[in-house]
This record gives sequence, C-alpha cells and structure tokens, in this order.
Amino acid sequence: MDLFKDESRSLTSNQKLTLASSTAGFGLENMDVMFLSFALTSIIADLHISAGAAGLISSVTNLGMLLGGILFGILADKYGRVKIFSHTILIFAFATAAMFFANNIYLVFLFRFIAGIGAGGEYGAGITLIAENFRHGKIAKWTSIASIGGQIGAIAAALVAAFVLPRFGWHALFLVGLIPVLFAFFVRRNLKESDEFKTEVKNNPKETKGSLKLLFATPRLAYQTFALIVMVIVQIAGYFGLMNWLPSIMQKQLGLSVSGSSTWMIVTIVGMSLGMMTFGSIMDFFGPRRAFGIFLFIAAISVYAIVFAFNAWTLLLASTVVGFFSNGMYGGYGAIISRLYPTEIRATANNLIMSVGRAIGGFSPVVIGILMEHYSLTIVMASLSVLYLISLITMLSIPALKTFHEDLEE
Repeated sequence: MDLFKDESRSLTSNQKLTLASSTAGFGLENMDVMFLSFALTSIIADLHISAGAAGLISSVTNLGMLLGGILFGILADKYGRVKIFSHTILIFAFATAAMFFANNIYLVFLFRFIAGIGAGGEYGAGITLIAENFRHGKIAKWTSIASIGGQIGAIAAALVAAFVLPRFGWHALFLVGLIPVLFAFFVRRNLKESDEFKTEVKNNPKETKGSLKLLFATPRLAYQTFALIVMVIVQIAGYFGLMNWLPSIMQKQLGLSVSGSSTWMIVTIVGMSLGMMTFGSIMDFFGPRRAFGIFLFIAAISVYAIVFAFNAWTLLLASTVVGFFSNGMYGGYGAIISRLYPTEIRATANNLIMSVGRAIGGFSPVVIGILMEHYSLTIVMASLSVLYLISLITMLSIPALKTFHEDLEE
C-alpha cells in the first residue's frame, strides 16, 4: 500500500488527469448501462410492451456499442484520443437523457442505440490514453484501477435508481445521464494527448492509421486478433451470465429473499474490484501468461463453489471468490491489447476486440437461461467452467504473449 502511494505521488499532472478521467468515464458509462436494468420493469409496464420487446432493448444497445466501438476506434487513431473520448461521452450522455422523452418502444430503441454508439467508442480511447501515458511495465495496474470505475458506476446506478424510480419514475432516472456532459467539457479543457501519440502524428499520415485491415494483415496477427476476441467473449459471458442469473438461482436454490440481492450485488462487486487491483499488480510483475493462467484456472474451479452454497453466508463467500477471479482479469485486456498493437491502430484494436466480445458475450444470459430450463445448476456452472478453460488454452496459444513480459523489461 505504501508503494502504491509513493508511485501515485510521482505521477505527473497529466497522468493523474488521464487516470481520473478514464476511471470516471468508465464509471459513468456503466452507470448509464445499469440504469436500463433497473428501469426495465417500469418501462415494460408503462409502455405496455412484451418481455421479448424489452429484451431487444439490450440487444439494440449492444449493436450500437459494436458500431460505435469500430467507428470511434478508427477515429481515435486518426484524430486523437482526447478529442474522441470527450465526444463519445457527450453522445451517450445526451442519448441517455433523451430517454426522458421516450414515450414508445421505437424511441427507446433509437435512443439506446445512439447511447450504445457513444459507450462503445469510449472504451478504446480511454484505455489507450492510459497505455500511452504510463510506463509500459506498469500499464496493467493502472488499466485495472480504471476498470474499477465501472464497478463503482454500477453501485452508483443502484443507489440513484433506488432514490429516483419510486419518487419520479423511470423517465427522470435517465436525466441523470446529463451529468457526463460537464465531465466531457472538463476532459476537453484539461487533458492532453500523450507524447507517444504526438510523435505518431508527426511521423505518419492519417491515411495509415486506424485501418481494420492492419489487425488482420498477417496470419499471425489475424490469429492474435481472433484469439483475443475469444478471450473477451468468455470474460463478458461469465460476467453478465453470473450477474444476471445468480441472484435468481440463489433465491430459488436457497429460498433467499429478493431484498438480499442488493447485499449480494455489492459484495460481488467488491470482490471483483479487489480482484482487479490484485490482477494488475500480478500481471505487471509476472507477465500476462502467468497472471491470466492463474486467474482463468481458479475461475474455472471457483464457479463450482456456488453449487455448494447452503445459506446466505456461504453464498456471499462464494460470490466474492468467484467475482475476484472471474472478473479480476477485466482490466488486463486493455493492457495486453495496447502493447500487442502499434500506436497507429491501438484504439481501433482495443475497441474492435472489446466491442465484438461484448456483442457476442452479451448473449450469455439467454444461453444460461435456456440451460437452466433443461439442466441442473451443476451443468450450468460446468458450462461456465469449460468457457474459462477454453479462454486459458486460447491465451496460451497466442505467440506474442510468450515474450510479452521480457519485451517490456528491455
């Protein structure tokens, strides 16, 4: 802890601003996404829509995130990370606030699609800013700390929704989305591009930057890109699968009350956040192969702890352990992607890989729901376990990761 404080004091003002803005940006983005989860029941009742139509809202949002991720990743490589970062924040902020005026399902689809475009574009710009402003051998720690912002955003969304929904309704809840507007102006005025990106601007024309073709330029690069997408799909599938279904599973399995789900959620998020902080330091010290290897292997085993939970306390312990290892790796992806791809396609790589992973992995709640209808909880957890093992094997097969740690130390 003292070492962390010492390192924090040695940061430059722009490094501190980069870390703070990226962390806050991820938190505000996740808060926006979670608002929909908390408001969904009210939206169904108010607009008189079917459960199927309500489910499409998340799908439309994911499609927007996929489009925004690809588009703004390319633009961030061409025109600057800071400029695009602030623009994407504005897009999802205004689109979220526009939900206040949504009085039919078609407007909901439209505004959530636009909000998804902004949210999908923000990740690559923010994570690339961190990668280019900090020493290469310490990136994982800082990207992991920034990723904790997303977990804080989820808790903030729960608290805001608990206060606003019963008093003012779901339309008013989305007006809170205007808060990021002020944040975007702050970022634009104070944050500066990294020296690494400025050098890239001088040396290379815009036409050579942000090309999707460069991510698949050689068979080796193509395999690396596809392999990382597979890993992110597993990461997102595990996260959304557990977060969406575990409370329901445990209410049925253990007979727990719905009121206990908020406690479960907070404890799980704390476990995830602790896992992120720990993973970043482990990856910086031991390298990605060992760090991901340890966490993926233990995640594959720890999901079974949920099956053996027999009361609320064992459930909290099991969910904390599962959260620690299953989602602790999240911040590490931005670190390895940022170092495996050159400056001219770094934001594009981060956004494409993460956006495709989100779009596909985001269907895990549907798949788990189908499995739950036909199989036991043990089979469902075994399926998640197999996914983590697939990710582990995929990670070990990426050639560039074998020398990743040694390259950073040179």
